[in-house]
Amino acid sequence: MNASSLKEENALTITRVVNAPRDLVFKVWTTQEHLSRWWGPKDFTVAAMTTDFRKGGAWRCCIRAPEGQDYWAHGIYREIEQPNRIVFSFAWEEEGAIDTLITVTFEDVSGGTALTFHQTPFTSVESRDSHAEGWSEGIDRLADYVAARKEEVQ
Repeated sequence: MNASSLKEENALTITRVVNAPRDLVFKVWTTQEHLSRWWGPKDFTVAAMTTDFRKGGAWRCCIRAPEGQDYWAHGIYREIEQPNRIVFSFAWEEEGAIDTLITVTFEDVSGGTALTFHQTPFTSVESRDSHAEGWSEGIDRLADYVAARKEEVQ
């Protein structure tokens, strides 16, 4: 396996166009009151969330599965370039979990905002693919949340 293939296996990238202005999509991604309404996979709820949205600030979240299991994660905001980009660490609070780095970029495009989500590294292809499903569903929830509330969120 070459280094390029290994790098692709250890990284996840999702790109989606969200039908809303970049400033609004950035706000919904970075404001605790909005994050708590869409964060997590389909049918999950946010049981708890705290954010200190500034460079060096911490965040912590508990998402609850439909069956009632709680999953805690936390991280630190590493870079914030409003409204273009945020970089933060992400780690599950469970035995053997590793720190990953997430970069989210927001770009004005015709029809809305191109949101690009990138997370790395993963310990296995299975872990990456599991996160791909969860983050894709979360980004779908973000898009639906923004579309339903464009006027009230601004």
